[in-house]
Amino acid sequence: MSGRAGAPTTGAAAPGAPAVTSRPPGGDAPLRGPAAPGALSARDRRDQIERLVAEQERVSVADLTRRFLVTEASIRRDLVILEGEGRLRRVHGGAVGGAASRHLGIYAEKSRERRQEKARIGAAAAAMISVGDVVFLDSGTTVAAIASGIPGPLRRSNAITVVTPSLPVVEAIGAWESPHLICLGGLYLPDYRAVVGPQTVAGLRELSADIVFLGCEGLTIEEGLTTPHVLVAEVGATMAARARRVVVVADSSKLGQSGFTPIIPIQAVDALVTDSGASAVHLERIRAAGVEVIIA
Repeated sequence: MSGRAGAPTTGAAAPGAPAVTSRPPGGDAPLRGPAAPGALSARDRRDQIERLVAEQERVSVADLTRRFLVTEASIRRDLVILEGEGRLRRVHGGAVGGAASRHLGIYAEKSRERRQEKARIGAAAAAMISVGDVVFLDSGTTVAAIASGIPGPLRRSNAITVVTPSLPVVEAIGAWESPHLICLGGLYLPDYRAVVGPQTVAGLRELSADIVFLGCEGLTIEEGLTTPHVLVAEVGATMAARARRVVVVADSSKLGQSGFTPIIPIQAVDALVTDSGASAVHLERIRAAGVEVIIA
C-alpha cells in the first residue's frame, strides 16, 4: 500500500477540505472544479468569455488561450460566434465589451433572449441544407444561429453558396476556411446588423436560391410573418419570392404575435422550425394552413 495511512485517495477531497483548484499557465485566476478548462464545452467556454468581457471590458486572444487551454484558432472562432450573436465586439488581438459594444443595441439584447432555443432551432434548420444548395439567410438572431449550426461537411469549399444581408452571418461563415459567400450591399441598420433598401433588393432580384430561412417578430395565420421595420420586411419578401423553398425560423414566443408590417403571408411558407414551448393550438392552426412544422 502506497502513501500515508489515513490520507485521502487521489481525486477525493477530505471532509471540510477546500475545493481543489487548477491554475492555468500565465498567472490567470484559478478555475474551480466543474469550470476547469478541460471540462468545458465550447458553448460553456463562450459563456465564460462573455462574462470576462463584461467584467474586464477587454480580453486578449493570448490570455484566453492560456486560461482555457485551447488553441488560438478555437478562441478566434469563439469570438467570431460571440460577435455574431451581439455579445461582444472583436478588435485587433482580442475583444471588447461594456461601453465599446453598446452600439449593438437591440440586436445584442435579442441575442441574449432564448439563446438555447435559438441554438436548437438553428441546428435543426441547418440540417435541412444539402450539398450544392444556394441558401438565402435573412437577418435576425435566430437566422444567425443557423450559420453557427451548419455542419462541417457543408463548410467545405463550394459545398454550398450562402447569400445574406446579415453582418453576423457574414462574420460566422467568413470564418470558414474557404466559404462561397455573397454579401449583399445596401443601407446598414445597426439595430438589426443587416443591410436593407433598394440596393439590397436589386441584388436579390438577380439571384435565386434553393432554400431561404426567414426570421420574424411575429407569426399569425391572419397576418403571416411580421416585423417592426418596413425595409427589413421588403428584403425578407424579396428573398422569399426568389427561393424555391421558404422556411421560417422562430422561437415559440413569436407564435401568435403580430408585428408592425407584414413580410409574407402564411400561405407562402413551406416549413416552420420552432421550439418545444410552442402552443399546441398555434401549431395546429399552422399545420392546417399547409405548413410543415419542425420542433427543435
